[in-house]
Amino acid sequence: MFTCVIRYEVRLDRLEEFRAYAHAWIGLIERYGGTHHGYFAPDPDAQDMPAAAFSFPGLGEAAPPNAGYALFSFPDVESYTRYRADVAIDPDCITATNRFQAAPCFTRYERSFLRPIFDKESS
Repeated sequence: MFTCVIRYEVRLDRLEEFRAYAHAWIGLIERYGGTHHGYFAPDPDAQDMPAAAFSFPGLGEAAPPNAGYALFSFPDVESYTRYRADVAIDPDCITATNRFQAAPCFTRYERSFLRPIFDKESS
C-alpha cells in the first residue's frame, strides 16, 4: 500500500469551489479502488484553532494559511495505474475537470507518494 499526499495552494476566495472539487474526487477515488482519507481545507476565519507551537524550536514553521491537503491510498501501483486510466474517461471526472478549469480553486499543487509507518504491533 502507498498513500498519495497532495498539498494545494488554495484560493481562499474560492473555498466553496475547493469543497465541491474535494467531494467530486473523494467519490472518484473510492469508485476506482482507492481509499480516500479526506481533504483538509484551510479555514482563514477559524478562531478555535491552536497556535502553531513547535516541539523543536528553530526547525518548524507554520504552513501557509492557504495550504490544503488530500490523502488517499491504493493497494499497489497497478491499482493506481488502472485508476488513472479509468477515471480519465469517467463523466464525473470530466465534469469536475471542466468545473475546475472554468473557476480554478487552487493555483498550484504538489504530489508525493509515501509509504505509511504503523505501530510495530500492527505492521
